[in-house]
Amino acid sequence: MERKSYDWFEQRRKTRGLDLAHDQITKAFDTVTWLNKATKSFAEKNFKEAQQYIDNLYKTEEGVDQLRSDVFMELSKGAALVADYREDLLHLVKRLDTLADHSKDAARCLEMLSGSDIPQELADKTVYMTGKLVDTAQTLRGSLEKISSNPSEAIKEAKKVGEIEHDIDTEYLKTKSLFVKYGAAMNCGAMVIFDDLIEFIEQAADMCADTADYIIVLSSRE
Repeated sequence: MERKSYDWFEQRRKTRGLDLAHDQITKAFDTVTWLNKATKSFAEKNFKEAQQYIDNLYKTEEGVDQLRSDVFMELSKGAALVADYREDLLHLVKRLDTLADHSKDAARCLEMLSGSDIPQELADKTVYMTGKLVDTAQTLRGSLEKISSNPSEAIKEAKKVGEIEHDIDTEYLKTKSLFVKYGAAMNCGAMVIFDDLIEFIEQAADMCADTADYIIVLSSRE
């Protein structure tokens, strides 16, 4: 994906730690995109294609983990970052690493369900939820980019993240309610794994909202 210019980071990218953090953030958002592509293929019963997207997600998430470790190591050296900004950066890195973890956990569930007879309505719900998750991540990305250049706009977009997350939460509850409708027809094991799948998607959205709340605090400091 195209390398974005995050104004908030660009002002302080004289250290390798900030370069690494920029890459880590980009890769964390990429995991959400791969998850959405995988659920689309899964819903179309194109399991081979879904697996390719899942494999891409796993590789991307491994990169997120490695970059997180590198960022922590670099910033621990006490490079030319004031303490407040170092802590701010570490908090963002931790949150976005957790976002990538939830995307990976959802992908694992999807992989376990490969070939299972999941009702189409439930499969379509995962596509809708991950599509909204992409919207959430993209809005969060936009908010991050504007922390210094346009704090008021950053706050506005951060609040929009919370609104989209609310939509995902509502859809999550609607999807859970469908278990009553399809419970008798589904394999019990598949039902449990599918429940975990949508739970991880919802948790990923929660982490986006949590990060957005933190961005509001950061933008208010500028």
